[in-house]
Amino acid sequence: MKLSIEISKYPLTSDYIEPIKGFIELLNSNPNVLVITNTLSTQVFGDYDEVMALLQQGIRWSFERYGKVVFVVKFLHGDLRPC
Repeated sequence: MKLSIEISKYPLTSDYIEPIKGFIELLNSNPNVLVITNTLSTQVFGDYDEVMALLQQGIRWSFERYGKVVFVVKFLHGDLRPC
C-alpha cells in the first residue's frame, strides 16, 4: 500500500532552522521514499510501512534531541506525488 504525507515541524525554540534541517536530512536518508520540501512543509511518498517507520524514527529523534517540538501531519492513502 502506498502513502503520501505532508508534514510541518515547529521546534519550540528560537534556533529553529537546525532542528528542521536535521529532520529533513533524516527523511532523505531512505532512498526508497521520495521527499519534496518547500517553504511551508515537506511531502513524503512511498510504501506505507517504510514511510511510517521513517516518520516514527524522525519524530523520536526530534523529541530526544530537541525536546519540545510540534508536528502537523496529513496522511493520504495512495501515491499522490506530483507528475
